[in-house]
Amino acid sequence: MKKITIVLFGLLFGLLSMLAVFSGCSKAGDEDMALLGRSLSSSHVTSARARGAMPEAMAYNDAAVMHDSIRVEESSMEAANLSNDERKLIKRAHVRIRVENLEAADASISDMMSKYNAYAASMNAEENSRYYSLRVPSSLYDSFLAEMNGMGRMLHRSENTEDVTLRYYDLEGRLEMKRTLLRTFQSYLTRARTIEEILSVEARIAELQNDIEGTGMQLRHLSNRVDYATIDLNLVGPVAAGQTKNETFGERLKQLFGSFGSFLSTVAVIIVGIVVYGIPLMLLAALLFWVLFGRIGLLKKLWALVKGKKQE
Repeated sequence: MKKITIVLFGLLFGLLSMLAVFSGCSKAGDEDMALLGRSLSSSHVTSARARGAMPEAMAYNDAAVMHDSIRVEESSMEAANLSNDERKLIKRAHVRIRVENLEAADASISDMMSKYNAYAASMNAEENSRYYSLRVPSSLYDSFLAEMNGMGRMLHRSENTEDVTLRYYDLEGRLEMKRTLLRTFQSYLTRARTIEEILSVEARIAELQNDIEGTGMQLRHLSNRVDYATIDLNLVGPVAAGQTKNETFGERLKQLFGSFGSFLSTVAVIIVGIVVYGIPLMLLAALLFWVLFGRIGLLKKLWALVKGKKQE
């Protein structure tokens, strides 16, 4: 019994010791992972150089890419802490206004665009309405809307804002990183020793140039949407007077007799059609019946003749 007790105490002490060791390891886990990542990057570069799988410059470039990627992530984290004035916001509004004079409203919109350095991305004119897609500098967006509200009666207004701060600074950081890498590879090209190294560096330069062009296009498009807000404006003209006017008794009688006259004209057309086309058709049908089945009876005679031959 004493031996069993000693063994149990030994096992319990061993478990407590293992728990203490694991807790100490978990506290240093983040530092160990960082050191492991750096050591793996260094070993990858060294092994690649030893094998001759890529030029020396390209091997060291992997470590530079990792460093720049971390820098881009850090800049994105800094962008998350920016104030509202420093954020990159895409603003859009949908407005519908009823005006008394569409021509005067068109002139007012043209004057406002000149005043606020705005422009119309698209415009569609109908009989009693106008549709505009206006691009207004974001700094003047609120002032433009406030002045536009005085043009007439507001029927509808909705606004939405999209925060693209993180995406904007991420693209900006990636673009700068790729430009730095491009300059680095262009300098490597002058120090390449073999044809293989030259071809490898030139391929990487072409790839970086395509990436820079694509990322730059995305950044320019996003920057344009941030710099210029969009206002979708629908101007509606006044309600037509005929739509609200009450009809008099005489006008209703006129409409009634007008409808009756239309009915009589329709009946007359039907009668004329029967006289012109119906009677000749009926006469033709009667003639055919008289020839085939009447006194002449061509079909009856033909049938009798055929029947007589079969009996013979």
